[in-house]
Amino acid sequence: MTFLLPFTLAVAMPERAPQEALPPQDWSALPQLALRRPADPTAAMSAYVHQEVLRGRCASATRTPAGWTLPVDIAVLASADGAIRRVVPRAIHCPTVEQYAAGLVFSGARDNVDLPASVGDRWYRTRLIFAWDP
Repeated sequence: MTFLLPFTLAVAMPERAPQEALPPQDWSALPQLALRRPADPTAAMSAYVHQEVLRGRCASATRTPAGWTLPVDIAVLASADGAIRRVVPRAIHCPTVEQYAAGLVFSGARDNVDLPASVGDRWYRTRLIFAWDP
C-alpha cells in the first residue's frame, strides 16, 4: 500500500565540516604543538587511566620494565591567534581514555600555545603518555 502525502517535506541537512576541520591522514608530518608553559602532569591523571585498564575498558596499555604506559596521540587545530579550534585523539580502542586525553590537551593548551607568527589555522600534534607502577 502506498500513501501519497499532499505536501512536501524538506529536511535541512547539516553542512559538512570543511576539510580543514579534519586532521590529515599522516600525523607524522604535523608540527609538534609547542606550549608556553609546560604541562604539569599529576599522578591522578594516570590513576584514572589505570582504573580504566583495571575495569577492562581499555586493553591498550603496554607493560615496560618501569611499569605500565599508555600513549595517546592527539591532533590539535589551532587558529592564528592561538585559539584551540579542535582536538582529535587518535583511536586506541579506549573511548573513555581517548576523550579524557583530548580534554586534558584542550584545557592545557588553552591560552598556552606558542605559534609561529602569521600562520592561519593549522594542525599540530602532541602525545600524552600515561604511566603507572606495576
